[in-house]
This record gives sequence, C-alpha cells and structure tokens, in this order.
Amino acid sequence: MIKLTEYSKNGGCAAKIGPGDLAGVLGQLPRTADPRLLVGIDTSDDAGVYKLSDTIALIQTVDFFTPIVDDPYLFGQIAAANSLSDVYAMGGKPLTAMNIVAFPVCKLDPGVLLTILQGGQDKVIEAGAVIVGGHSIHDDEPKYGLSVTGIAHPDKILTNAGAKPGDVLLITKAIGTGVLTMAARADMFPEGVAAAIRSMVKLNKAAAQVMDRFTIHACTDITGFGLLGHLREMAIASNVSMDIDTKTLPLLPEAKEAAEMGLVPASAYNNRGYLTSVTFASTVPEYIRDLCYDPQTSGGLLMSVPEDIAAQLLSDLKQAGIEESAIIGRAFNKKGGEIYVC
Repeated sequence: MIKLTEYSKNGGCAAKIGPGDLAGVLGQLPRTADPRLLVGIDTSDDAGVYKLSDTIALIQTVDFFTPIVDDPYLFGQIAAANSLSDVYAMGGKPLTAMNIVAFPVCKLDPGVLLTILQGGQDKVIEAGAVIVGGHSIHDDEPKYGLSVTGIAHPDKILTNAGAKPGDVLLITKAIGTGVLTMAARADMFPEGVAAAIRSMVKLNKAAAQVMDRFTIHACTDITGFGLLGHLREMAIASNVSMDIDTKTLPLLPEAKEAAEMGLVPASAYNNRGYLTSVTFASTVPEYIRDLCYDPQTSGGLLMSVPEDIAAQLLSDLKQAGIEESAIIGRAFNKKGGEIYVC
C-alpha cells in the first residue's frame, strides 16, 4: 500500500498553528458590515451564514488537510466528513460541495487521486449533497478537502455563542483520534486505530437530525483545537465558564494507552500552550490532560443545552445509534472563557 502519510509534513491531523495565532491574524483584517451576514468571523464559529430571504440562510465552510491515513479511499471519506461537519454544527443541511485538491502528480499515481476523490464523493452522496466541481493544484504534499454550501432557516441557525449558565454540555463522539493517528504511523494499537477510523468517517448527520428536535443553545464540532480549544471558543463567545467532568468523557479504545505511551501529536502541545485559561484538578491524570488537548479530525458535535432536555436528548442520540454520546459538564455564570476540568 502507498504510504500517503509519508508525504505529510504536519506530523498530525491538526493545523500547524493554534487558535491564538489565527485570532491574531484575523484580528488585523478590517471588518465588513452587512445586515444579511448572520455569522461571520467574530466568534470563531464553524461556518459563515448569510441570509438570502426570510426563510433561507446560506451556510458556507471550507476545510482540507494532509493525509492522516494511508488508504486513499478512507482519506477521502475522512476529509469529506470533516468538511461536512461544519454545516451540521450550524444546524444546516449540506447541499453542494466543491473539491479542493493539492497533489504531487510527478510522485504519486493519478489513480491514487481518483480513489481519494471517490471516497469524498461517496461521503457527500451519503450526506444527501452533490459534488459540483472544484479546484486542483500540483503540490509536493497531498491535501484534500471540500468547500461546502448548506442551508437552514435563519431563525434556526446554531452558533457557538448561545451557551447559557446552567446548561448541560454534551458531545456525540469519543475523543482520541489524534493520538491514535500517531499510533497508526507507529503500527501500534490496531483496535484503537480501527475505531478511530470508523469514528472519523462517520457523518454527524444523524446527530444533527436528532438535535433538530430539541432546543439547542449553542453548538460546534470538535476538530483541530481539541475538546478544550473548542470549549473555550464557545465559552468566550457565550461569556460563560465551563466545568468538565473527565470521568464521563468518552474515549476511543486504546486512546488511553496511546496517550500514556506519549503518542501525542505536536498540535496537542500547541493547544496546551495556548489554552492558559484552563484549570485542572490535581487528581486529573496526565493522559487525560493530553486527550483533552488532543487535536481531533471529524470529531463529534459539542452542544450546550437546557438541563431539562439533556437526558432525553442523550437518550434519543443513543437510540439513533450514536452510542458514544455523553454529558461531560456544565456552563456557569463565572468568569467568561474559563474552563475547569476535574
């Protein structure tokens, strides 16, 4: 099998720069005002939202990255699922997608690219959307992803800025894809690696369909900045603090063992270095701390919901086959942006 990951220079599945670096760059851009822009860059949300009419809002997002698995078809599926997830996190339905491709045409067989694109297309079809084109360039480092367009009712858009004190925090996928991606490169922990791949290729479509039946105050998906990075973005945008109970945190099989062995991506350390507003209880083991910072690829949805509906929402998610769903904490009216982990 072609080792696609040998062409990856990132050493992991997250961005080379952290959320603080991105905020610093974006903060230098002049703001544009348009009353039809419902969600822009101000709250570090998952996608942009533009109001087309009283009943239709356009959701737009883009994401791509280097290979994190060696199987081209699986890489295409994972990258597509990851890109589509942002639309689900905003409460929307994906409609169209465009391929984004960088490929070393002089080093890899074009058949590899075809297989990557087939994996992506099959996942887009599963989402009920359609590929309408794309763009490709020659590059020594393979990269693939999608630009996705979706729709939702303007009054039903979900953002990361609506969490309220007293809310319950709930996630829909187990964490640990970063450390298990590292394990795959070392040919270790095959059971955990297989579970991570199954998780990464799984769409958040079913979770979003269940979520649509409930009152959701805030939502995002967990990707490269890890659980704590995306929790912090939600906490800052919502001006709340959050308490996380790691005893309820769902972990992928063998993620604990991989983290304990030190198979931790460099991006996890970048996340740890940036997130200075996180306070851990002294009883939280080091491997759990690493997994809380672990960069995820195609991670689950993270919701902030009213306490009185949390148990039923969790039950419905599990009945829909989303067994890893779990309640992991609460939002409080403390200092905005603070995260407390016990």
